Amino acid sequence: MASAGENTAALLQVQEEYTTDGSLDLDGNPALKHRTGGWRACRSILGTEFCYCLAFYGISSNLVTYLTGVLGQSNVAAARNLSTWQATCFVMPLAGAVIADSYWGRYRTMVVSCSVGVAGMIMTALSAYLPLFVKNGASFTSSNMVSVQEFVMFLGLYMIAVGLGGLRPCLMSFGADQFDDGDPLERVHKGSFFNWYVFNTNCASLISRTAIVWLQDHYGWALGLTIPVAVLAVGLFCLVAASRTYRFQPTRGSPLTRVCQVVVAAVRNSGINAPGDSSLLYELPEYDSDMKGVQRMDHTTDLRFFDKAAIVAVSDKDAAAPAPCSPWRLCVVTQVEELKILVRMLPLWATIVFFYAVSAQVSSTFLEQGMSMDATVGTVHVPPASMSTFEVLTVIVLVPLYDWAFVPVARHLTGRGKGVSDLRRIGAGLTMPVLAMAAAAIVETVRLRAAPGKKISELWQAPQYALVGVGGVLTTIGQFDFFYSQAPPAMKTVCTALGFLVVAAGDYLSSFLLTVVQWATTTSGRPGWIPDDLNEGHLDRFFWMMAALGCLNLMAFVSCAARYKYRKPC
Repeated sequence: MASAGENTAALLQVQEEYTTDGSLDLDGNPALKHRTGGWRACRSILGTEFCYCLAFYGISSNLVTYLTGVLGQSNVAAARNLSTWQATCFVMPLAGAVIADSYWGRYRTMVVSCSVGVAGMIMTALSAYLPLFVKNGASFTSSNMVSVQEFVMFLGLYMIAVGLGGLRPCLMSFGADQFDDGDPLERVHKGSFFNWYVFNTNCASLISRTAIVWLQDHYGWALGLTIPVAVLAVGLFCLVAASRTYRFQPTRGSPLTRVCQVVVAAVRNSGINAPGDSSLLYELPEYDSDMKGVQRMDHTTDLRFFDKAAIVAVSDKDAAAPAPCSPWRLCVVTQVEELKILVRMLPLWATIVFFYAVSAQVSSTFLEQGMSMDATVGTVHVPPASMSTFEVLTVIVLVPLYDWAFVPVARHLTGRGKGVSDLRRIGAGLTMPVLAMAAAAIVETVRLRAAPGKKISELWQAPQYALVGVGGVLTTIGQFDFFYSQAPPAMKTVCTALGFLVVAAGDYLSSFLLTVVQWATTTSGRPGWIPDDLNEGHLDRFFWMMAALGCLNLMAFVSCAARYKYRKPC
């Protein structure tokens, strides 16, 4: 009996040594818990993330100054070029995610993308060094210098966009991969990882927008654009140096192809009624080679149209046994459920877009409002653009408080590992745009009613910036955690990329709303709500409109969240 007990204990010990999520180590062997993953791996991942954010914001924060001051572009052209490049930086992660999930895996995609990003930053720095080459007798003439600088700069910028396309979604999902969902303790740490990821981003943003911008303004662009190169190179080194500590998830083929196969197969079988018994739908046995490494998903009863893709038609029954027919005609239930998960998440994704449309006001209408206010605080002149520091500082202060104080208390009260569900966290965050817009509208009303020639202090804007920061702690972190945790195993990076794509969508929505307001309020020779001289307009009405739209958006989110069915554990 003792011998049998010892053997059982030894077997359990061996099982506990390995992860339960099928992750592998660098050599392709099952990952050992005590040697890989966890915070030991995430420290280097967060270090890389800090470096890339420091480098990216070190260029983007002051790019308009370089485009207008060095390259001689107009304000409109510089703003347009900056917006186009930033939107590209937030759209490219979707392409990088597809490559990572389909072919290269997250780690290889990150290494290649980060290398491309370093090369792009070298090109941007080179554009600042070109005038020095002319002074030293290089074979450039001053007549074509600006055009050469402009070409080199934009080549570098879009190389950076390509590099970030692979780095951004993979870093976050790869970091989350380091925690085993089958281990309750590691599952809790995974929730903390997303908090500290966004905390890192804001710390890097604060340093970039202060220290690096100051160096660029006082010591020139050659040094100011070389620093981001060195910083990102250090990030690449951090990523590669810790390779032995990582856990790797195997790729499972193109997620977009799998989605398209379900849609095509469902349309082909649209004339066939789905069986009442879900066990009659097509599914491969676990021992089948095609199911190796694939986490099976249980059938769900909603979105039944897509179940038609897994109906075994009479003509398919004979083919389905010895040799399965084309996946464009017949799909397994697990594949159908992957598409259902994406379809369920899309309405929630759409409601989060409005939060980033409000966040876009920080660098547009909030800034314009601040330029019409008194920028002197005591004896110190505070540029209106520096007021966004209140948003960043709010995030930096609240993330540790949320992770160290709120989550343990909420976990004790609710019994949830994360304290509150992701959707409740996002919903709470979506109330912040309403409050921020209302605060901005009140400030604008006070500003307009001030005595003629008298400006109120820009410190009045602090609450609206802080409220946007609170929303970021709740919505931004919550959405990344939600998209990753709810994503099908084969689409983790793609779903993480949705969190970056929503930022670009919010910028586009903001531009659309501003265009519509400008068109609708400037008829019959009226100055409109947002004229060049805000004293002649009604920016407060725009803010109240955004607050009202925020209320409608919040109601839409609550309706979608109430109907959302969380993914069953695989």
